[in-house]
Amino acid sequence: PPMVGMIMAGPIARFRTQYPGIELKISEFGGLTMQQAVQNGDLDLAITALPVEDESAFVIQPVVSHPLCVVAPKAGPWEACDKVEPQDLADVPLLIYNEDFSLSRQLMQLFSSIGITPRIAVRSGQWDFLAAMVQARMGLAILPEPICSRLDHDALIWRPLNSALCWTLGMIWREGGYLSHSTQAWIRCCQDYWPNTAGQ
Repeated sequence: PPMVGMIMAGPIARFRTQYPGIELKISEFGGLTMQQAVQNGDLDLAITALPVEDESAFVIQPVVSHPLCVVAPKAGPWEACDKVEPQDLADVPLLIYNEDFSLSRQLMQLFSSIGITPRIAVRSGQWDFLAAMVQARMGLAILPEPICSRLDHDALIWRPLNSALCWTLGMIWREGGYLSHSTQAWIRCCQDYWPNTAGQ
């Protein structure tokens, strides 16, 4: 997904150093689109938000997991909160990712599980656009914590969403599918970069 760039820069740099003769072709789409592309054989491998739709179709290796935060304008009522309960968002305009993002689907499931129909004001695939809409006081956004650290500290605040739901990313490839030597090299590189992923 587009928002994983900051997390993938390290493994990509390591891969280019170790395998300078291999060209990496990177596609950026929402998690659900990436999963479908891997399942169809259009992509060898994807980094996507977990869980995936059909776990039996993939080999899955989680790589990182981060909490979600609610992003609000500074100097507003949310600044006094230590954390935000999902039910506190029932009547608030929300700015969230497009429907083809796994995180969007997971948030909708979270709200449904507590009987909330969220008021979606804006959907986008770009975290910086969602943050700009919060700054313009269009509503609140729910973003992964590493992305919040890149936001404008002078204009925005973020508080943890009090939920077990996390932004968990993993590598996926087709169960039983052919893996080229280049793809296997990429998997090894990521396992070296995130040692706790090996053997999962």
